[in-house]
Amino acid sequence: MNHKDLDVWKEAMVLVELVYKITTTFPSSELYGLTSQIRRSAVSIPSNIAEGSARNGFKELYQFIGIAMGSASELETQLLISEKLNYISSDFELVEKQLHKVRKLLIGYKNYIKAKL
Repeated sequence: MNHKDLDVWKEAMVLVELVYKITTTFPSSELYGLTSQIRRSAVSIPSNIAEGSARNGFKELYQFIGIAMGSASELETQLLISEKLNYISSDFELVEKQLHKVRKLLIGYKNYIKAKL
């Protein structure tokens, strides 16, 4: 299946957009720190879904979905740190909601793949 047809990939792409929008308001001193880490974590989610989809079978796809889930957890932690530092504007709840949606889809997709192994 083409990764661009997957709801989980589409929703992860929406998450990336939201993350880039909220991080534009971060202090310039964080450009190479937290801003960069948050953006990389977000981009890693749809990237790993895409890469896993292009691999040779469900075993590799399962592994890459696991990596995407790890990136989602990493992103969540970084967003919470940003909130504690008062870097995130009122859009935090929107990003948090989208991240929760993506994580739920990742879990469902991983369970689907596991059944195919």
